[in-house]
Amino acid sequence: MTLAQVEDRIADTRLVPVRVVDNDVHPVPKNGQFGEYIPEPYRSKYFMKRRSGESITYDAPDYNEAKAMRMDTFPADGGFPGSDPAMAFRQVIMEAGCDIAILEPGSPDDIRPEIASARCTAINRWLDDQWLTGEGNWHGRWRGSICAAIEDPQGAAREIEYWAGHPFMAQVLIHAEPRPSWGDPKYDPVWQAATKHDITVACHLGRGSFENYPRPPVGWPSFNHDFMVTYSLLAANQVMSLIFDGVFERFPTLRIVLVEHAFTWILPLMWRMDAIYAARKGDLDTVRRKPSDYVREHIFFSTQPLDYPEDKLELTRAMEMMRADELLLFSSDYPHWTYDDPTWVLKHIPEKMRDAIMFENGIRLYKLPESLPALEGQKRVF
Repeated sequence: MTLAQVEDRIADTRLVPVRVVDNDVHPVPKNGQFGEYIPEPYRSKYFMKRRSGESITYDAPDYNEAKAMRMDTFPADGGFPGSDPAMAFRQVIMEAGCDIAILEPGSPDDIRPEIASARCTAINRWLDDQWLTGEGNWHGRWRGSICAAIEDPQGAAREIEYWAGHPFMAQVLIHAEPRPSWGDPKYDPVWQAATKHDITVACHLGRGSFENYPRPPVGWPSFNHDFMVTYSLLAANQVMSLIFDGVFERFPTLRIVLVEHAFTWILPLMWRMDAIYAARKGDLDTVRRKPSDYVREHIFFSTQPLDYPEDKLELTRAMEMMRADELLLFSSDYPHWTYDDPTWVLKHIPEKMRDAIMFENGIRLYKLPESLPALEGQKRVF
């Protein structure tokens, strides 16, 4: 089919290789669509008194007009960007050239575990019904995320158990903000359920609420600018907790993807962790290998946000030193204003790493097909 005839939905018998896996596309419910999926009594007692599906708690260029989104992603019906599966398919798959996209719905955490769990249950029902099954995924290019409220580890484990066999659910999605850190045994039910079903766990940069915002040791930041940078520090603390508290020894097949937390900071962190380990080897029975070995085997990162120094060679050298082809997954962050087009990202990745970052790591982590039926008129990135 041609781009203009996408809605005809004519099956193509030709197969094309998967060359771009986007691990960060954000769907949202249409206005009024979300409520029916929320379980009672939480629907009546909590959610029906608050807005759902279109609130963003950070500033961005032209926020009042664009709501931190690409201006061309607002649907004609007046809905919010990411609320129209057909429009997202056209812009992400046909025009940008992504072959498979991992959908990561927003799921704000809450100080009440039962509310966070109810929200995740509703999001998973909505995502399956509107995007993954039937009409919304007629082309088979969407893969979903099982939203799990890590604030409620037992409830999160139940949600994983329920959805793990779904053919289009590719990962578990959690937040990094809740305390204590992930190395605490209280979260073991989440890791156990994920490893039981051999499904990757992703943590997306979140928008916590109340005391769950990622507060730095020196106190609350003054502006969104430092708040955004703080998320890399938050992720670094979670990485250290996973390693030094022995999570990967308890769950040796666990895979964690950190989405939108940046990634170049992992190189000096690995150096420092290895130095401490070498100096105090034997002090902890939870760490039996160099910390950098755990990182390379268990932890992965999204390309967005891509650090972009004035001297492009600095980024190239950093990626080579950290062996980025072992750790990175391409992500666009569609439809946000920080969107990275795959063609643009390709220009900033060392050529020898492109296959691994753009599609091979995604295929391996998410157990995706290596080829799909062709879509005539779809842009091919490379």
